Amino acid sequence: MTINNTYPITEDLIASHGLAPDGYQLILDLIGREPTYTELGIFSAMWNEHCSYKSSKKWLRTLPTTGDRVIHGPGENAGVVDIGDGECVVFKMESHNHPSYIEPYQGAATGVGGILRDVFTMGARPVAAMNALRFGDVSHEKTKHLVSGVVSGVGGYGNSFGVPTVGGEVEFDARYNGNCLVNAFAAGIAKTDGIFLCKAEGVGLPVVYLGAKTGRDGVGGATMASAEFDETIDEKRPTVQVGDPFTEKCLLEACLELMQTGAVIAIQDMGAAGLTCSAVEMGAQGDLGVELYLDDVPVREERMTAYEMMLSESQERMLMVLDPSKEEIAKEIFVKWGLDFAIVGKTTDDLRFRVFHQNEEVANLPIKELGDQAPEYDRPWREPGLYSPLPADQVQEPEDYGATLMSILASPNQSSRRWVWEQYDTLIQGNSLQIPGGDAGVIRVDGHATKALAFSSDVTPHYCEADAYEGGKQAVAECWRNITATGALPLASTDNLNFGNPERPEIMGQFVKAIEGIGDACRALDFPIVSGNVSLYNETFGEAILPTPTIAGVGQLDDWANMAKIAGANEGEVVMLIGCDGSHLGQTVYMRDILGETAGPPPEVDLTAERYNGDFVRSAINNGQVSSCHDISQGGLALALAEMCMAGGYGMEIDLTDVQMPLHGLLFGEDQARYVVTIEEKMAQFIANNAADAGIQFRVLGKVGGDKLVVKDVLELDVAEMKSAHENWFPDYMA
Repeated sequence: MTINNTYPITEDLIASHGLAPDGYQLILDLIGREPTYTELGIFSAMWNEHCSYKSSKKWLRTLPTTGDRVIHGPGENAGVVDIGDGECVVFKMESHNHPSYIEPYQGAATGVGGILRDVFTMGARPVAAMNALRFGDVSHEKTKHLVSGVVSGVGGYGNSFGVPTVGGEVEFDARYNGNCLVNAFAAGIAKTDGIFLCKAEGVGLPVVYLGAKTGRDGVGGATMASAEFDETIDEKRPTVQVGDPFTEKCLLEACLELMQTGAVIAIQDMGAAGLTCSAVEMGAQGDLGVELYLDDVPVREERMTAYEMMLSESQERMLMVLDPSKEEIAKEIFVKWGLDFAIVGKTTDDLRFRVFHQNEEVANLPIKELGDQAPEYDRPWREPGLYSPLPADQVQEPEDYGATLMSILASPNQSSRRWVWEQYDTLIQGNSLQIPGGDAGVIRVDGHATKALAFSSDVTPHYCEADAYEGGKQAVAECWRNITATGALPLASTDNLNFGNPERPEIMGQFVKAIEGIGDACRALDFPIVSGNVSLYNETFGEAILPTPTIAGVGQLDDWANMAKIAGANEGEVVMLIGCDGSHLGQTVYMRDILGETAGPPPEVDLTAERYNGDFVRSAINNGQVSSCHDISQGGLALALAEMCMAGGYGMEIDLTDVQMPLHGLLFGEDQARYVVTIEEKMAQFIANNAADAGIQFRVLGKVGGDKLVVKDVLELDVAEMKSAHENWFPDYMA
């Protein structure tokens, strides 16, 4: 057979595949001839930013990825972390930003579906999901449409599949007007001796197609996700995949059943770039070649070309290397679940990726160079400019502190997200101990009387734009802190790094410094990055999103009976601040939403204080000494106190009259490494003595009681009125 090379390769065709002239020249040098049309599509899929990480690999290697609990770090479908008793948690976060902006329902739905497959491909049953969503200004013409579609898509897929959504974020900013962000997280639990990898092993073994049939939906999706948006955005709608959660549920059950038979040698989700990426990654990681026979691929549309089949991103599909002695057993399982099972190729020993269609060889390429040896760029970058210090006494003080706090509570970014998360099933599987609305989601681990896992997702993009290094540190620290606030020990994290065009040195500089901050924080907090995703080119007409390096993490509670909640306080308990008094107002909610300014640097993250204060709080929680706990982040102490009151339905009497600091800094400052805890009165002195002995800064703030939040001589707000304002913004907006 000879390579079919009749399709003319033009400059326009090369550009339409997202390949720069130097990239195309590299292809010519590598294969010694012009590529076929199918080969051009394969290179486009494998060498785009979304699949190859060509702009980010250099910097991702600097992140800490190992630890005492880490079983598998980056490089597999998801990270794997030991939780004891022969079990592990498997988790990852990934973006579906571009598809969700083009077609919000299916873009978000298939983002959820893809991340769930990443988890169960490794042999884990999904037990929890989260999502971090960012939309444009609330007054922008597309924002409400995108919110409605994305939230419906997330809920429509996750609810139908049957996994609880236990946490996440939703924020608005004009910088996302042209690019919403949809970052999806999933976690599953598996046996540590039952993890499945994508590395193919053995020559001449069957390569098997599993799941749903292949259609034309999603062709070129990965390439589309590696480019900026422009006036052609509506033409890209066909690159968005269509999901079916009920088929995915069947695929989950079939895969987990199959894995028990010993038939699976290697398995890989068909995600970005579909059949191409899954086959190449399996072969390249195993130092094997792969041959594919496209005439055997199950399809649901007529006259599909080799190009379309190789680049289709149809959902709910897997590729597997099979033990041939177990073929009939494996086939029976998939037929039982109503899914396709087809042998579509074999492994070889020649390190070539060969594709055959209708008696022609349409591709013959070196598999290692396609896969784990794709091009890597060291893009020029410029250190981002930093803001000058902004002392609190140089920031305008509010005329009415009560009105200011009420305004923050009812603002688009600080109001309740109940309207969102009530559209998700937060209780399915029956293990949810904390649902959205607190610091972290918590689920019980099935089969254990006391063990639980905690999950959180965090980033403050305005911090990252003002100082990418400190913003990167803060994203890690807040995720770690939210998990700690439940009493859980943070185990490991995953990142979803959302930035603009890396070809612009200022954007690449944001990326480099954020990675540096993330790495330093992960090392200091023993919170390694075990999986993740990079999403670049989030720009429209040259305007980039805010730098948004989202960090999601997992923690473990050995005894959830001592778990702390935001709402657990009792009448008469002492309210205590763990950490320093607030003073930092730069880049805060108070500055942005009340004064309408984005001035000053973000708060500095003292990682030593973060570690000491967090370890102290976690110890007190696990010793049963803390009734409720809430970390202090956006909105400062005032918002943290208000959120605790609203969640628990109680008031507080707070006295700050002896504090010699600017009052607005004290109440609205967003200094880091801080928590509010409530403690039984008889234990308060003991906790205070322990904090003093440990060198931990703290302050007794007041007591729980009444039906109002009272800060003596400063503000007095009815808790029911606060809650009404807080809860009503989102439903009123979406109505």
